[in-house]
Amino acid sequence: MAPTADIKVATSPYGPDDQLGALNLMTPRSQAAVMSRADASTVYDLSVDYFVGMPSFQAAGDPSYQIFMSHTPAGTEVDNLNGAGADVNRRVCYSGDVVFMYTHTGTHIDALNHFGVDGRIYNNFSAEENLGSRHWTKGGAEQIPPIVARGVLIDVAALHGVPCLDSSYAITVDDCRGALERAGLELRSGDVALVRTGRMAYWPDGSKVLGDPPGLSLEAARWLTGQGIIAVAADQECVEVGPSQHEDNWLPGHCHFLAEAGVPMIELVNLEELSRDGVHELCFLAAPIRLRGASGAPVRPMAMPLRT
Repeated sequence: MAPTADIKVATSPYGPDDQLGALNLMTPRSQAAVMSRADASTVYDLSVDYFVGMPSFQAAGDPSYQIFMSHTPAGTEVDNLNGAGADVNRRVCYSGDVVFMYTHTGTHIDALNHFGVDGRIYNNFSAEENLGSRHWTKGGAEQIPPIVARGVLIDVAALHGVPCLDSSYAITVDDCRGALERAGLELRSGDVALVRTGRMAYWPDGSKVLGDPPGLSLEAARWLTGQGIIAVAADQECVEVGPSQHEDNWLPGHCHFLAEAGVPMIELVNLEELSRDGVHELCFLAAPIRLRGASGAPVRPMAMPLRT
C-alpha cells in the first residue's frame, strides 16, 4: 500500500466564486460541435432503473430505495381529500407516489461538495462557512449544468479480453492508454471519460455489482484529469478501485476528482451496450436533478455514436 495519497484541495483558476470546476471547459461551441456529429438514429440509455430491493449503499447506514403510493384510485374515492365527491372520484382514477432514497443511489452524479480534504471542498469553500443544517451552500448538484460533450469509452475489460475485471483490480495508466489505442482514439480537453470494468453486466445482482470494485488507481485518475476531461463515469459504484491503496485516504480517487481536479463523477453507468456495439466515440448527454446543495443526484445519461 502506498503510504499517502497527498491530495490537496485546489483553488479554481476560474475565480473565487467558481463552483463548476472542470465543467468550465464545456462551451456553447463545444456543445454545438459534438451535437453536429451525433447520429441520433441510435440512442443508448446508460442508466439503470430504480426499484425496491435494488443494489444500494445500505452497509454505510444510508436508506434503501423505497416507493409507496400516496394516492390510489380506490383510496381517493374513500378519502375524498379533494372534495370532488365519490361519483367523480370513482370516474377519475388518480394515482400518486412518494420515493425515498440516498442521493447516491443508482445511476447518479457526485457533486463537487461530495468529498473534500481537511474540512474544505473544491475552490477552498470551508464547511465552517458553507455547510448549514441541511446542506452545503456551495458546490451542490444544482450547480451542474446539462452535460453535452464528446464521450470516449475506455473499455479496460475488453482490453484484457474478459467480461469483467477481477475484484479490486487497479486500472493503470497503461490500461487507459492501451484501451484508447485499441479504439484508435485519444482523449481531448473537454471530453467525458467513460471507464468500463464489466461490473454492470451483473446488474441488478448486488452481490456481484457492489463491493471490492475494480476501478481506477489514483495514478490513472490523475492521468485522466491531466488530459483535461470535464467529467468521469464508470460502470461500478465509485469509479476508483476499492479498497483504497493509500493508508491516509479511504477514497483517494473521490478526493482527487472532486476536490483536487474539480471533475464531477458519474457512477453505476451501464456501458455494456456501447461495448457490445463497439461504440467508443460518442455524444454524451446527461442532466442531473437540480437538488439544491445536495452532494449528488440521480442522472439519466444517454449516448449517441459520432459520425466520422
